[in-house]
This record gives sequence, structure tokens and C-alpha cells, in this order.
Amino acid sequence: MKNLETIRKLRSFCGASIASCKKALEDSGGDFDAAVRALRKEGVEIARRKSSRETHAGVVDSYVHGDRRLGAIIVVKTETDFVARNEEFQSLAHEFAMQVAATSPKNIEEFLRQPFIKDPQKTVEDHMKEAISKFGENIEIIQFMRLEL
Repeated sequence: MKNLETIRKLRSFCGASIASCKKALEDSGGDFDAAVRALRKEGVEIARRKSSRETHAGVVDSYVHGDRRLGAIIVVKTETDFVARNEEFQSLAHEFAMQVAATSPKNIEEFLRQPFIKDPQKTVEDHMKEAISKFGENIEIIQFMRLEL
């Protein structure tokens, strides 16, 4: 029972499949932190393999700050409409729009290198690679714009 709870916790934390979480825990001898590191490493490798695949679908998302004086709009693409319509993918695009509004990056390269606002222990690129691993499709940020009064 405890093992199943640990697998669920790891899945919730990393977003990886149950089978991947189980294998990572088995390979790490039950060490949660080692399993997280292994899953992140696996996610980076998956993202690297998928990075050359073309993106044909995606979403345009926006974020407007509560005082309505600051906003951002972003274009995030993926390979299929199936993933683009997924609520979690759309949430990812919204998080990226919030990131643009909060940090005002000059270009996509700078944006990807920034600490992710919801988890400063990782970069935006790390977060995107985790999503690529989770969705099984390449994800690209095509463009963004930040607007402020």
C-alpha cells in the first residue's frame, strides 16, 4: 500500500506515467529524490528526441494582470490538435503567458533560461521538457508579446 502511495505522489510531482514512476522507484531502491532525478533525466532525453518533430497545432493564450495595466500574449505549438485541445496543455500555455507578464523577457532564448515562476528550482525550459515528456509531443514557444500601460 505504501508503495502505491509513493508512486501516486511521484506521479503527481513529476507528471510521469505510473509505469515510469514505478520503474524509477524500483531502480532507485525506493529513494523518492533519486526517482525524481531519474524521471527528470528521462524527460530531458525524451524532449531531445522529440525536438526535431514539426509542430502543426497549438494555442494562443493570454494573461492580464488584475489591475488590467499589464498583460501578455503567447503562441505555444505542439504536434497535434489532440494535445492542443487538452486542458493541461492549455494551462501550460497560460502559465507561460503569466511568466512573460511577470518577467518581461527580451526573446525566447532568455525566456527559456529564466527560473520558472511557479517553481524557481527549475527553468522554463525544464518545465517545458517535463511537459514534452508528459504529452509525448514536441512543444515550441513561437512568439510572445508583453504589454504594459
